[in-house]
Amino acid sequence: MRTFVAIDLPPEIRRKIAELIDVIKPAGSQVRWARPEGLHVTLKFIGELSAEKLPEATRRLGAIRAAAPLPLQVRGAGYFPNPRAARVIWLGLQAGPELAALAAHVEDALLPLGIPKEKRAFAAHLTLGRLKTPGSVAGLHEILRRREPLEFGAFAAEEFYLYESQLSRGGSVYRKLARFAFAENSPSRSG
Repeated sequence: MRTFVAIDLPPEIRRKIAELIDVIKPAGSQVRWARPEGLHVTLKFIGELSAEKLPEATRRLGAIRAAAPLPLQVRGAGYFPNPRAARVIWLGLQAGPELAALAAHVEDALLPLGIPKEKRAFAAHLTLGRLKTPGSVAGLHEILRRREPLEFGAFAAEEFYLYESQLSRGGSVYRKLARFAFAENSPSRSG
């Protein structure tokens, strides 16, 4: 099964992002937009995880402890790798060093299962859309610039999840496989 580890977003932030997508969608006909209900803060994209490794992955992720709550703020926008060769439109995520430390703990926990560490540095973001063909985002860029400052809200994360990603014609559908609380005194449980 195709899997990843992520932090969920509160409904109010999803609603604000959905409103932005509705506004900018007409200027981005070559963009495959994220569905607001599927937005998440990816800590680690695992990819294929066999059913045999799932229990051990869940056990290892459940052993991770982090300071809770973890304050996060969704604001700003940008492009990967850059505006001229944009492939991804993202929303920014501001957090302290604890978020990158959590992502590193996730990487370390899964390494013994043969899941390689990400080669790129952790870059906290929310994927807003993927360009079908890389190219100019001038129209989108102008609309986003006019809406500045792009502020979607802040929240305090207290848990993260192991998700399954099922590909479908309408885009990926995500299913929570397990929930993991950050704090030592909050037990993890299945999602």
